[in-house]
Parts: sequence; C-alpha cells; structure tokens
Amino acid sequence: MGDRPPSSILFGISGPPPADPAEDGAFLDDLASRGIRSYELSFVKGFPWKEARCAQFGTRAAERGFRLSAHAPYFAVLTTEEPDKSRMCLSALEHTMKLGQELEAPVVVAHSGHLKGRPPGQVMDLIRSRLDALAPKVADLGVGLGLETAGRQGAFGTLGDIALLAAEFPFVRPVVDWAHLHALSGGGLVDTERFKTVLSFLRDSFPAWMLSPLHTQFTDNRFGPAGEISHVPYGEGTLRAGPLVEAAYESGVSMVLISEAREWESHLAIGAEVAATVARLERIREGGGPRAASGRVSFPDPVPVVPTEDRHRPREASLPVRLSNLAKPFFPDGYTKGDLISYYASVAGTLLPHLRDRPLSMSRYPDGIEGPSFYEKRAPGHQPEWMRRLPVDSHSMGGEIEFLCADHPESLMWFANMGCVETHPFHSRHPDLDHPDWAVFDFDPAPGSSWSQVVAGVRLCGMALERLGLASYPKLSGSRGMHVYVPLRPVHSYGRVRRFVGAVARLLEAANPDDLTMAWEKPRRAGKVFIDHNRNAFGQTVSSVYSVRPLPRAPVSAPLMWEEVGRYRNGDIHIGNLWDRLSRYGDLFLGVLAADQTLDSAEEALEIPP
Repeated sequence: MGDRPPSSILFGISGPPPADPAEDGAFLDDLASRGIRSYELSFVKGFPWKEARCAQFGTRAAERGFRLSAHAPYFAVLTTEEPDKSRMCLSALEHTMKLGQELEAPVVVAHSGHLKGRPPGQVMDLIRSRLDALAPKVADLGVGLGLETAGRQGAFGTLGDIALLAAEFPFVRPVVDWAHLHALSGGGLVDTERFKTVLSFLRDSFPAWMLSPLHTQFTDNRFGPAGEISHVPYGEGTLRAGPLVEAAYESGVSMVLISEAREWESHLAIGAEVAATVARLERIREGGGPRAASGRVSFPDPVPVVPTEDRHRPREASLPVRLSNLAKPFFPDGYTKGDLISYYASVAGTLLPHLRDRPLSMSRYPDGIEGPSFYEKRAPGHQPEWMRRLPVDSHSMGGEIEFLCADHPESLMWFANMGCVETHPFHSRHPDLDHPDWAVFDFDPAPGSSWSQVVAGVRLCGMALERLGLASYPKLSGSRGMHVYVPLRPVHSYGRVRRFVGAVARLLEAANPDDLTMAWEKPRRAGKVFIDHNRNAFGQTVSSVYSVRPLPRAPVSAPLMWEEVGRYRNGDIHIGNLWDRLSRYGDLFLGVLAADQTLDSAEEALEIPP
C-alpha cells in the first residue's frame, strides 16, 4: 500500500457494466480521456456479472488508477418486514458487497428502504436487526455498505439516521445523493453556504477517515412537495456542481462525485463544471493560507493554520492551541512535524475513544526521530489550561503526580507539537486506575529471531485465547514485534492480569520452545521471541493502537484481523496509507472498547488459584 497523492474532487459517472470484456481497456481509456476517473457499476436490476468478471474489470480499472463502486439492486433494502423477502434482500446486499470486493471497490451503494407509515424508531430498530444479521458475512470484506440519503418523504435515510448506524456498524458508510437532499429541502442547495452546512454536519457526525473521500451522487432533478420526481438534463433544474465543489474545498472535505445523469451531454457538462471549478480553486489555494502538513500525504483533516507571530494556530480548532516549526523534518524520508500533527488530527476521532480517561506517558523527540529523545510522565506545567490532568500515585516519584490525558483532537495536536511521536496510555482508566480494562501480550523478537517466529507465536496465542473463550485482537507494534489485546471488564487487579498473561505465556513457551521464551536474562532470549508479561504492571505502557512509531516512513501500530496475521509486517502500514485501510475496514480495534469479559472461566480452565 503506497502513499495517496493529494486530491480533492474525483469525478465519475454511473452506468451499466460493459458487455464485452475485450473492450474493458478501451472503455476505461475513453472515460479517462474525458476527465472521468471513477465509475459506479449499476447493478440496480440484478447481477449481470459473476465474481471472475468483476475481478477482471477491477484489475483493468486499478491499472488505470480508476476508483470503482457499485450500486446494489433497488429491491435490496433493509426495511422489509416479511421474513422471506428480507432474507432475499440481505442475500442481494451480501452478494453485491462480495462483487465489490472482487472489483476492489471501497463502497457499495444501497437504498435503505421506506417507512410505510411506521414510526422512525421502529424502522431504525428493524434496520439494526438486519445489519446485525448481515455483519458476520460482510464486516471483514473491506467493502463499505454505503447507505444513500433518502430522496422522498416517507423514505428512510436522513444523514442523522445514517450517522447513528455508522457509529454502531463499522462497515456502514454515508452516501450523499445531492439531488435527493436538494429535493427534500425544496430546492435549498443553491449556493456554497448551503452545501457547507451539510458538509459541516457530516464532519461533526462521522470520523474524518469515513469522509476521505466522501462518496456522493449528483444530477439535476425535478421535485415536488414529497421530494424527488425525476432526473432532468443538466441545466434544466437548479442544482449546480460549482457551489458544491467550492463548499468541499472550503470545508476540507475530499469527495467522489458520481454523475447519475441519463445523458452523456449531462455527464460531460457536470464534469466540465467540476474541472473548471477545481482548477480555479487550486490556483487560489496555491496563493492561499498555509496548512500544517507538507503536502506529501492527503490527510483526511489537513489542519489549515493561521500564522500568529512565530507560531500558527489551527484555523478550525475548537480549543486554543499553538503550533510551531511545522516544516521541521521529523522523519528522514521527508515527513515533517506538521505531517505528524496532521496525522493525529486526522485519526483523532478513531484514536481518542481508546485514550479516553487514560494517563499518558510522553515519549518526546523535539528535533525529530534522529535527534535526542526522553520520557516525560509529569504534566510539564506549560500545557494549555484546558488540558485535563489526572492524579496518579507514583512510588518511584515520591507520591501523587499529575499525568496529562487526551480528550480532544487539540490534545493530540498539542502532544505532537511537543514532539510526542508516540502515544503511550495506561492499561486502566481514571478514576479506577487500579483495574486494567485489557490484558496485553507483547511479542518482542530478540536478536537473531525472525518475523515468522513472531507470527507463529501470535497465531498460537490467538488459538489459545479462543479455546479459553476469550476474544482477542492482534496489532502490529509498528516497531519490531506484535501485540495481542484481551479486552476486560475493569474488575481485576493488575497483579491478577499479569499472572494470567504469564500463565498463558508459559503454556505458549512450552508448546513452541524453539520460537518463544520467557527468559528474563537477555542472552537466553537470543534467536527467540520474548513474551513480556510484565508489560501488564501498573504504570507500564505499550504503544497505543494507531500510535506513530519513531522510525523511518512513520509506521503506525495498526490493528489486524486474525486472518491477516502474517500478511503484514511492521512498516507496511504508515501515516501515508492508513486511511485506505480505515476506509475499507473501519476501526478493527472497536471490539477492545466494547467487550464485556472477565478472566474467571479462563483461570478456572488453567487451574490458576484465586
């Protein structure tokens, strides 16, 4: 996975799949010559293609840099109550998403359905039950289920409804049909400010990576009091692409804009207006205000800044924070301090729930990762007044000291500005700091060991925990090894958690003594992977999920699905490409936040005494 080039608006069209596979290349080349770089396959009446055909077309599109999507059949909705019909609808959605996987399409678009006189809350509960049934079959496909905004009164699908569902089901994505919103607003989307209002709601309601890019559909339309009636040739109605593009630029939202027009002339007219507006805005941007990032990565939240004396302030920050030396090189391959700040601002919506209420140890690199570094636990005193401080008993430091906590995106920006490349949280949350809410297995390769030995140990750990009835979640450390987290209800002491991890680790060592060791003496670890159960002591930390690590290319401690263990190595996922992964899979560590399990049964099975 490579860095994504900076982009803002990607224009595409919707249409039927080409009939002749031999013409795929010429078809896509013709689209590209007209400025069209995205194509939405309309499977709205059925499935003319099988998996192999989708894979073939997907390969041709990927070779040409096209972004593909697909529209599920119109009948495949989530609001059907009749059981047999509902199963058919879910089967069609599942099949479309599997075709999308073969196409390498990041999103499949679907209509939610209609209220049919039922209370909205009742319909919402029905949709939740349908998504619960669908989730085990599609959640790991790497394809988002894009729920399209409703276009008529009586249809389900406000942006607020979709936001609620996306928060509960990580594979759900918002798809904005601008013609639908225009119709339901009575023709209200007529200028840049109106579009910006919608985009502002989206930015407040969805994590930044889910809007990077935001998948949208566009065409001119005719409407009445109940909503949309029909599409019309571009120019005959009142919906225009130019103000939308301006709003996206001013709001910092990247966007895929799919023309659903019925005529080629309308496709081309919409595309021409998009291209002309983008060109004009790019010229303005070149001479406009600065951004924190260097421009090497298209971050979901690029952090526009305003110069203030010798520093900068984020233009859209909710809390006052000052940033300095944004262009300072922080990584040897060109990433800057501003890139680090922009990374943490962009990942904040996903990372902050994992850091909430946890004291943070600061690992600081004031001059970048090739300069001197040091750890700092105590709040330094010059942090912003609004930053939350958490009291922690510290015997080594002579009593209670105050740690800092990250509650806001601005908190993460401040830490990054202080040179904190990494985030190191406690295993427990304030005020109950004595009871961790996860156990962590740290697989640390000693000199002379190989990555395959790490993979073998992690896989063995996953199998052992599964047999013990415990859900667990692997992640790349981002540096040398891997971590396996076991989320817990915060009812166990640190000592009890550490004892459990040690007991399991000794079993792993006994089962695979060639690869794994718990030897405390470093010479005895040579050629093996050390399982450090003492990481589970009070005050000990490991790099957080989504933490950057102080290494070239700015690798990220990224979560994996169990079937991906061995497929990725540390360094494969970094600040330049994490966004594609989040867009496809969402937060794979959400289960660490939601699990409700204890060690009781596992300890009994292992015959660990109380």
